[in-house]
Amino acid sequence: MPVTFSKSALLLSLLLGLGQAHAASEPAPVALAARLGIPHPAVIAHRGASFDAPESTAAAYKTARDLGADYLELDLQRSKDGVLFALHDNHLQRTTDVATRFPERKDSPATAFTLAELKTLDAGSWFNSAYPDRARPAFAGLKILTLDEIIDIAEGNPLHKPGLYIETKEPRQFPGIERELKEKLQARGWLIPPGSTPTKNEVAVGQGTGKVILQTFEKNSLELLQKEMPQVPKILLLWVGEGNIEPASNVPFAKSGEKDKAAYYARQQPKDKAEFQRWIDYAKAQGAIGTGPSAALTQGGEQSYADLVKPWMNQYTHEQGLLVHVYTLDDAVDYQKAMDAGVDGIFTNRASELLKFYKRPAAASVEQVLRNNGF
Repeated sequence: MPVTFSKSALLLSLLLGLGQAHAASEPAPVALAARLGIPHPAVIAHRGASFDAPESTAAAYKTARDLGADYLELDLQRSKDGVLFALHDNHLQRTTDVATRFPERKDSPATAFTLAELKTLDAGSWFNSAYPDRARPAFAGLKILTLDEIIDIAEGNPLHKPGLYIETKEPRQFPGIERELKEKLQARGWLIPPGSTPTKNEVAVGQGTGKVILQTFEKNSLELLQKEMPQVPKILLLWVGEGNIEPASNVPFAKSGEKDKAAYYARQQPKDKAEFQRWIDYAKAQGAIGTGPSAALTQGGEQSYADLVKPWMNQYTHEQGLLVHVYTLDDAVDYQKAMDAGVDGIFTNRASELLKFYKRPAAASVEQVLRNNGF
């Protein structure tokens, strides 16, 4: 029997064909990111806009949000009384006045403090002392934030809702934190149902299927995160050293003869190509959608580590169907090198600069954004 097509059916088939052809022409990582609802390339605000304001505080996160960062990144810990909060270090001395407030406990881990005790600490004044050129009186007295408070910040701008990029920090210290995180995200409506797809009407990433990305250095935590939240994108963080990628040389920094840790780290390399590939293969096998490798910075410095974003490394990762989000870059020269090598997103302390680099400049300056938020 002959097949006949109406004009509308023919037009629909042509449009579908064009759409499929366009999708097929997209590079695989771009198509993967689109399917997951993850911006490409992604701007990941490392502990917020932490170049411009004290890390992991309301000032840093509100600034990153209002500049237009795709993600607010945080390190998750649990207080003595069971509350999830954001802090990078295990201890409190670097970024708070714990030595003044609790002198007899200044060396205790942050997790030995109740939330009420943590909330008495000044988590902002250190920044004014460390970076006088960026100091602001309103930074003094800023508080450590709970996960709930960071979610409130992420939801607080109706014109731009960033996603959350959450690391389970030292998860072995916090048995069950993966399940607690799931319960919190679920209670706050931040877990997108399985099978959802991004829509054109979503307000930035915070409304879409990629609104949460989970990250960890720990294999065990990756497995637990996958068990608890199989539908949420996950990143395995990569590092050359104990507990992660085996190095070519086991000579420690103290015996290396190097005076500069950045130079020491920059020299570290995986034991061999197969060792790097094993970690990529493991990430894929455990359900990760990508990796978060370190990078060696052009100017060195304390954020400069082993170069794990060499073109062949990124190519192999892409061949396994995974994305690459590199940490932590702040200068245009390093943004360019990383993008040329093939990364799909960048962790940065300077969201404003990375947005400019990606030709997505913020509508307001950092100064204006800080002032608009009362800082």
